[in-house]
Amino acid sequence: MQRRLATKSKMSSKRPSAGKTTIYDIARSTGASPSTVSAALSGTWRSRRIKESTALEIQRLAEEQGYTTNMQARGLRKARSGLVGMVLPAHFNRFFSSMSQIFESHVRARGMCPVVVSTLRDPAEERRTVETLISYAVDSLFIVGATDPDSLSDICAAVNLKHVNVDLPGRKAPSVISNNYNGARQLTREILTSMPRSSDPLRAKAYFIGGAQWDFATAERIRAFKDVIAEERGENADDLIRARSYNPDASATDVRELCEQVGGLPTGLFINSAFAFEGVLKYFSTLPPEAFNNIVVGCYDYDPFASFMHFPVIMVRQNVDRLIAEAFRIIESDVHGAPCLQIEPELIRPRTLSDSPGETFRAGPGSERGEGSRKTRAKKHKPREEAR
Repeated sequence: MQRRLATKSKMSSKRPSAGKTTIYDIARSTGASPSTVSAALSGTWRSRRIKESTALEIQRLAEEQGYTTNMQARGLRKARSGLVGMVLPAHFNRFFSSMSQIFESHVRARGMCPVVVSTLRDPAEERRTVETLISYAVDSLFIVGATDPDSLSDICAAVNLKHVNVDLPGRKAPSVISNNYNGARQLTREILTSMPRSSDPLRAKAYFIGGAQWDFATAERIRAFKDVIAEERGENADDLIRARSYNPDASATDVRELCEQVGGLPTGLFINSAFAFEGVLKYFSTLPPEAFNNIVVGCYDYDPFASFMHFPVIMVRQNVDRLIAEAFRIIESDVHGAPCLQIEPELIRPRTLSDSPGETFRAGPGSERGEGSRKTRAKKHKPREEAR
């Protein structure tokens, strides 16, 4: 390892610096992992059982590349930067954009500066971004919807950085997530109750579209969907599930192939996320208006515009306000281990708007309202007879 580090060091010392050096740059130059570099620079390498010669070589190269200031800042961890970081998959999804906006409100209310970066569900980009945020000495980090939260926890732990997982859980740090199973059970039941009757056995079923089965949230929603179908219909739902990607184009293809298979739109669809809904709507735009006379759509996500489609759309709104509030509570308290707190989502029936502070963009500390503040509810959607 030392010989490899020495060879890489000689090569890297000849290259001119292209900007501020990060832990990721040093890891790439030395051939060591980012967590090994972090441990060497933060002084925790002994507890990680890293060789002293390896740690000293990494430190020497870091100083050579102008990384001394960052090493001192993280080694002391006493001077606060006033920066609070968040990494999330995307900005263009309403769920994540609401989360980042509420997060920013909380951070500014504490007199600090938020730093929000999207990583597009790319594991390498997630690690690179976390390393960069650490190099700027963020005081704490919110890891939202990461593909591999545990590897990011390893990097944070190496420099004693407080962090919390939001939306998707990890095994090495506290997590705050939606209760995906309960939310999906409610949504599946509402779809089955609201579906119009059909004499066609294939079209009289509810189908699950979108998401990735390896993803924790999708897996929990599929589990709930299967359980409710088994309880209410006494059927195995394996053949009713098409979940291979969050990509909208994949969902458009899935729903098109489904319609070709069953001879038209089914009477019920469970659409897993706004990403998938975007793809489904792309296919829906190719159909005539009468194609939607006998369908109920459920979406595990929330967008107020979808409430007023020309066909019924039942949605699940995840409680972003509480997710972020609880994540801050964890960051600011002395929570040990990796507990996972689940927040109940809210079912939004057709022609109903959520009055959540997060949806009216008035979120911030002290803005939460209890469930008793919900003013009105639309009447439960009743099953419709199949058009003749």
